[in-house]
Amino acid sequence: MVAERAGVSQSAVSRAFQPGASVSEKTARKVRKAAAELGYRPNTLARAMASGKSRIVGLVVAYFENQFYPEAIEKLANTLQENNYHVLMFMSWDETEAPETVINDLLGYQVDGIIAASVGMTDVLTRRCEAAGIPVLLFNRHQGDDKLSAVTSDNFSGGRKLAEFLVQAGHKRIAHVAGWDGASTQRDREAGFLSGLAAHGVTLFARSCGNYHYDQAQEAARVLMRAPVRPDAIFVSNDHMAFAVMDVIRSEYNLRIPEDISIVGFDDVAMSAWPCFDLTTVRQPTNRMAEETVRILLQMIENKDMVPCRTALDGPLIIRGSSRIPVTTSANDVG
Repeated sequence: MVAERAGVSQSAVSRAFQPGASVSEKTARKVRKAAAELGYRPNTLARAMASGKSRIVGLVVAYFENQFYPEAIEKLANTLQENNYHVLMFMSWDETEAPETVINDLLGYQVDGIIAASVGMTDVLTRRCEAAGIPVLLFNRHQGDDKLSAVTSDNFSGGRKLAEFLVQAGHKRIAHVAGWDGASTQRDREAGFLSGLAAHGVTLFARSCGNYHYDQAQEAARVLMRAPVRPDAIFVSNDHMAFAVMDVIRSEYNLRIPEDISIVGFDDVAMSAWPCFDLTTVRQPTNRMAEETVRILLQMIENKDMVPCRTALDGPLIIRGSSRIPVTTSANDVG
C-alpha cells in the first residue's frame, strides 16, 4: 500500500526504511510521506528475520549506584545509534557475572552482539553465545578467558600515577580503600598503586575495603580513622566511594581535606568537579572507551573469525583541591 501511494516499487520502500541503504532523498521523502498518511510503521523484528540481522546490541549492566555507569552507558548508546544500531538493556542482579536468564532473553531477541558492562561471563554462557554466533565484549572489565574481547581504561597506569602524586606531595602514611577484589578494575588499580609506591620505597600504610558500595565505603573510612595512627592520604578505588569517605572524614571526624588528609579517587565522574568534593582523580576516557567498544564490536559482528582483543586506554590525572599538591605541580596541571 505504501509503494502504491508513493508511486514507487516495493524494494524502494524497503530501502527507504533500511539504514545506510541506497535510495534517493526524493524517493525517501515520498515513501515517508505515504507511510505517515497510511499510519505505516516498519516491523523491525520482521526485517531482522529476513536479513539475518536485528541491528540490536544487548547491553547488560549490574547497577547504577556508581555515577560512572549512567555516563558511560549514555555514551555507548549514543555511539551505537550513530552507527544505526539500537540498544536493548538488561539489568543483572548479580554483579559478579551475567545470569543465564538474562543471556537467554538477549539471545531470544536475536541481538547481533552483547556488551557486558562490568559484569562477568561464565565459561558456559561464553560458549552458548559463541555457538549462537553472538560476539560478546566486556566493557570496563576483563577476565581470564582469552575468547572475550574487552575495553577498559589503563587502570594499572592510573593507579601508579596516583601513588607517585601522593608520594611527591610528601605523604608518608598512605592508605587505600579498595573496591570489590573480584573485579579486574580493583585488582589492576591497586597493583598499579602499589607499584608506584614501591618505586619510591614506600609501603602501603593501611587498607580497608568498600566493595564499590557507598555504605561499605563509609565503614571502610571509619576503620581507617579509628586506628591509633591515622593515614595522611587515602586512595579510594573509585569516585563514588571517595565521596562517602570524604563525607565521613568531614562530618564524623571534623577533619579538613586536604589540610589534615588528602583524598584521591578514580573515574572523574561529573560530581568530582562539584565544589563540595573538588576531587583529585584519574579520568576514565569514557568517550574513547565507548567509541572503541562499538568499533570492535561492530567488527566482530561483521567478521565472526576476528581474533579477540583487549584494549586499555590511558586516562589523565585530574588535580583538584582534595589533595595536597607537590611543590613542582600546579593545580591546573593535568598529567
